[in-house]
Amino acid sequence: MQLGLSQLIDPRLIPLVDSTREFYEKRGVGRGPSGWSELKSIRDAVKPPAPSSPPAVVEVAGHGDRTVPVRIHVPTSTAVKGVFLDIHGGGFYLGSAAGNDVRNRELADTLGIVVVSVDYRLAPEHPWPAAPDDCETAALWLAEHAADRFGIRRLAIGGFSAGATLAMTTLVRLRDRGIAAFSAAALQFGTYDLSGQTPSGRLIADEYFIEAYAGLAPDRTHPDISPIYADPANLPPVLIMVGEEDILLRDNVAMAALLSVGGVDVDLRVYPAAPHGFTGHATPMASAALDDLHTWLDSQLGW
Repeated sequence: MQLGLSQLIDPRLIPLVDSTREFYEKRGVGRGPSGWSELKSIRDAVKPPAPSSPPAVVEVAGHGDRTVPVRIHVPTSTAVKGVFLDIHGGGFYLGSAAGNDVRNRELADTLGIVVVSVDYRLAPEHPWPAAPDDCETAALWLAEHAADRFGIRRLAIGGFSAGATLAMTTLVRLRDRGIAAFSAAALQFGTYDLSGQTPSGRLIADEYFIEAYAGLAPDRTHPDISPIYADPANLPPVLIMVGEEDILLRDNVAMAALLSVGGVDVDLRVYPAAPHGFTGHATPMASAALDDLHTWLDSQLGW
């Protein structure tokens, strides 16, 4: 069997390469903050998120002695056929569940699913394990209450960048509890090694967000921090989406291989000329990727 990167790229995406390259030549590709003061400046410059219509329902999810705020979007005109737990990105230090309201409302109405987004605590004020604790709390709440709250037990989970990392961590935590409530995971360009030991991990080893999030951890290869080191056994089907120009490409491919040899059903999609975070940008390549995401989720949560 021969396997090359080009074989992981759908030929239908090739016509979108030139417009994608042109977009990023004008936009540029940046790096994260170098320290606390720069991080604070980035936070201060963030505009309030656009509201969705209808707006999200905001409430507190709880399990045991833990609670976490969540934002809930219920489809407006169709019967519910599944629930998607969305974990926002932002390098563990930025972003909010509200920032995904418009996209999550569209997802809810397009696929006929409930979308629940987690407002997990951010670093450096709340370093690991605060964020995975919050995501696990929301996942356990859904596992326990989705049937009586939304009339459905079919659950999926997913996230964008740091959100994909936390989604994988959450799946592993639930698996280790003996809970198999989630039937699918859609992961967009996750950060799977924060220890600086894998090829992609070494490229981002000096990024401030790692120190902010995992700086107090005695071992950054702990699977709860760097899920590339987790045992993949008995996880649900996974979609992994990553750009060809993403600094994290190699670790996303490695994660797909790890899951596959562990017996997990994996769908790996590589998008040409696309850097990290590309699905959040206004390009035809992003639109194609989001269509793929919707199609895959629909196939996993469909009747």
